[in-house]
Amino acid sequence: MRGHTVLVTGGTRGVGAGIARAFADAGARVLTCARRPPEQPLDGVEFTPLDLRDPLAVRAFFDALPRLDVLVNNAGGTPYRRLLDADAERHAKVLELNLTAPLTASLAAYEQLRRSRGSIVMIGSVSGGRPSPGSAAYGAAKAGLAHLAASMAVEWAPHVRVNTLVVGMVRTEQSAAHYGGPDGIAAVARTVPLGRLATPVDVGAAAVFLASDAAAYISGASLQVHGGGEWPAFLGAVGRGPAGDPVAPERPADGPTASGKGRGSSDGPAACAEGGGPADGPAAAGEGRSGDPGSSREGWPGGAGPSGEGRSGGAGPYQEVRGERRGERG
Repeated sequence: MRGHTVLVTGGTRGVGAGIARAFADAGARVLTCARRPPEQPLDGVEFTPLDLRDPLAVRAFFDALPRLDVLVNNAGGTPYRRLLDADAERHAKVLELNLTAPLTASLAAYEQLRRSRGSIVMIGSVSGGRPSPGSAAYGAAKAGLAHLAASMAVEWAPHVRVNTLVVGMVRTEQSAAHYGGPDGIAAVARTVPLGRLATPVDVGAAAVFLASDAAAYISGASLQVHGGGEWPAFLGAVGRGPAGDPVAPERPADGPTASGKGRGSSDGPAACAEGGGPADGPAAAGEGRSGDPGSSREGWPGGAGPSGEGRSGGAGPYQEVRGERRGERG
């Protein structure tokens, strides 16, 4: 990536910081933007304050860049909020941050990317592909983001490649707050086939790949970075949980008994971080299907990380977590 200029929105913490570091390690000039500066500046990464919800400021920022080869739309987030707990205007703010802002940035970056034959990497979430109770607006935004990327890849070909990283749960500095410490993190990790949460490094490596010449013929794709997804809930319900869990005795063909249990996730992993955040279902994190929180956590602190999701660079009350969310998506 030497000689390339890369912009990572919300790249000041969590997943975003991991992506920024990965591009810097690959030799690129790395820029980040967010509403607030990073608590700890990243070596080799240049920061500019920017509210991605302000179209005029966004256009002015991109117009001032002499060159841009890669745009990583990472900023985003959401607090834990059930649909009936807020009005439509509050939910619309989540859509604005997680869908409209990436569209605004991509449109503003188009001319520079066309000239450099560059690429865009959208940081999506597994929340966009399944029900996301407690973060429905976020899941809807991420579903829309993947569709936007696929359509953009067709409209802007062959000048600009556009792809999406579909991120699962990520372990970041916010993970303990989301999952309840080491035991909670371990319990959530057991719902992932690979047996652990992703790290920001994992997401960063995938982003570098999609932006590199090694992916020169890849556009309009969604690359899943989720450790294999989630252990099927129905297996956990009948006592056949993740590898290493005891296998329940044979049950009648008409279904499990009332006492059948397993460690498999009944609703999916906890809300994660950007990549995704909520990235992923509240069950493992203590939010059961009944609607009552299982542990002392009613939602994520600060409404999901700095950006509400895990990514830094979030706006307003949401400040990026996508790392968890995503463990936070920074």
